[in-house]
Parts: sequence; structure tokens; C-alpha cells
Amino acid sequence: MIIVSACLAGVQCRYNGSSYAVPSIMEMVIQGKAIPICPEILAGLPTPRPPVELYKGKIITLTGDDQTDRYRAGAQMGLEIAVASRCQKAILKSKSPTCGTGRIYDGTFSGNLISGDGIFTKMLKEKGIEVCTEDIYS
Repeated sequence: MIIVSACLAGVQCRYNGSSYAVPSIMEMVIQGKAIPICPEILAGLPTPRPPVELYKGKIITLTGDDQTDRYRAGAQMGLEIAVASRCQKAILKSKSPTCGTGRIYDGTFSGNLISGDGIFTKMLKEKGIEVCTEDIYS
């Protein structure tokens, strides 16, 4: 089984209420080969919601509101689903403060990217789950 970001499977759960549907990833879900997860939705956050970025280990909004605990709780729920489903791989949305892999926004809301992983990605990797972005499937 594979975990995929729900927005890549066509679920309109991104911060702005949109999806980032990737047909090949949607097909994996339809065929029962992948489980769509949105840590933000698992945390009970609304859609749409204020954009956030990861800055010095904290998830913050543009106005500086610390949302770390809520996002971490959702990521923990997603991790529990991945472990219970015996997932070995995850395909997650690039650049996201939750799901980004390898490169994320720098926390200044200026569009600059830095090396790093989102909080859900970090949790998955710590459990030995391979994580990649949608880029190789687009």
C-alpha cells in the first residue's frame, strides 16, 4: 500500500480549497493501491485555511500565528494510518510545510525554497517509509 497526499488524488483540500490532481496517482487510489491522506484535514483544519510555512521548526501563518500543534497532530494521525496500513512508500505534495520532500518554502512567504522536509514527511521517514513527490508521476 502507498500513502498519497489527498490533494494529488483530486480531493479539494489544499489551503486555498483546490486540488493538485495527478491522473496516475488518482488511478492508484481508484485501483485500491493507495490511500489518500491530508494531515490538515485529519487535524480538523478548515478548507480553505490561511497559508502556512515551516519556519525554525514551527508551522506559522503569514500573520505569525503558530499552528504547529494542530499540524503536528494531523501528521501524527496520518503516520498512524500509514503504519497500520503497512505502507512502505508515500507520494506527497512537493514544497508543502506538511508534505514537502527535499525542498520546502523558507517560512518568509516570499516563494523562496530551501532544503528540508515537511513535518509529515519527517515522521514518515523516521519510520523508514520512503517518501517522494508527485514530480515523477506528473
